[in-house]
Amino acid sequence: MEWFVAPEYWTARLVFQKALAAVYLVAFLTAALQFRALIGERGMLPVPRFTARVPFRRAPSLFHWRYSDRLFAGCAWTGCAVAAALLAGVDSLVPLWAAMGLWLLPWALYLSIVNVGQTWYGFGWESLLLETGFVAVLLGNDEVAPPVVVLFLLRWLLFRVEFGAGLIKMRGDACWRKLTCLDHHHETQPMPGPLSWFFHRLPRPLHRVEVAANHVTQLVVPFLLFTPRPVATAAAALMAVTQLWLVLSGNFSWLNWLTIVLALSVIGFPADPPPVPGAPLWYEVLVLAVAALLLFLSHRPVRNMLSRRQTINRSFDPLHLVNTYGAFGSVSRVRYEVVVEGTTDEVPREDGDWREYEFKGKPGDPRRWPRQFAPYHLRLDWMMWFAALSPAYAGPWFTAFVERLLENDRDTLRLLRRSPFPPDAPPRHVRARLFRYRYTTWRELRETGACWERTYVREYLPPTRLT
Repeated sequence: MEWFVAPEYWTARLVFQKALAAVYLVAFLTAALQFRALIGERGMLPVPRFTARVPFRRAPSLFHWRYSDRLFAGCAWTGCAVAAALLAGVDSLVPLWAAMGLWLLPWALYLSIVNVGQTWYGFGWESLLLETGFVAVLLGNDEVAPPVVVLFLLRWLLFRVEFGAGLIKMRGDACWRKLTCLDHHHETQPMPGPLSWFFHRLPRPLHRVEVAANHVTQLVVPFLLFTPRPVATAAAALMAVTQLWLVLSGNFSWLNWLTIVLALSVIGFPADPPPVPGAPLWYEVLVLAVAALLLFLSHRPVRNMLSRRQTINRSFDPLHLVNTYGAFGSVSRVRYEVVVEGTTDEVPREDGDWREYEFKGKPGDPRRWPRQFAPYHLRLDWMMWFAALSPAYAGPWFTAFVERLLENDRDTLRLLRRSPFPPDAPPRHVRARLFRYRYTTWRELRETGACWERTYVREYLPPTRLT
């Protein structure tokens, strides 16, 4: 069937697959380096405890059959190896069916991780990677030209990512409709980057222009994805540029990068595709059948987008095949941070020798400038932002986190930038206090060298020790 393939997107498929493999590599590396303290056997939210109460049908994962830290590490590092192989182009050296199997493997491994990751894996970009990765299985390799229906599925996914995010903003916080949200967002976002201070200090009229441009990009431009080239190409390129602007302004894991990857699948790169034989019948039947299933399942995110009670970052099936997305339906006006401290004093006193733990990404020392970590994802730092919003977000894991600090647990301390205590002398007590943070002004920055100014608000956790 000649209509089944689009040879002019040969290069676009290649670029998309390489970029997606790179995102997979970062995701598996993040899992491999952080899992022991978060969900390992002695983690804050251990996988065995989760699988004991949640059945396989609700959260399919190979870890339902068996779990050990060694097995999890093996899965994560295997995912890294497969992603690296795909990035190197191994899928083009094997038959079509084997290439599809290679792309299916990282999807299955990452699904097993996400479905037991609990709070630590409750972010929208986890489902976005799984949905994108599943569709990518159908793209094929050098034996066939890119299938039209799969390219359409990728555009449909990009449309839902952007349009859903635009709708939740218009329905959510009034500041999006008043064009004033960026007066606060760069200061209160979960994890600022090295340029966030400067973005916050841009003139307010420019912030209004940014918000208005964002609305156009998310609510109007997505419809142009379904038009012929070069209009669709221009629409995707505009989305990619917008996402790069977000990359510069903060740390949002691989959310922005994966959205750019989806946009790359739309952009028609000028290149002459090599001649290839027609797609085999089994491949055409499989692609059409799976595409029909995914389009049928799409009625749930469509109903959600059209609903006045729109939800965001939700999976509609345990395989994360079709999901709904969105972010920052509301924007905080004030930034709070939980500062964790320890002391070796036998009797804790307010004026005692309290030493502050330093996190890698979240604000702490007012003089320490934020760093760029994305697309790498600092899971603990992100959840500390939620913990500052409400102790309810920290309920399942914060007590366990404090206990690990009191034990000087090696894996937990690896999640931090620095512990104020040597390995052989753990603190006797740990406490947490809530501070209000704000960006300094230009004058304050010049005079003090500090990018933050913080003010004590209240006690978050009283001094605690091991019993």
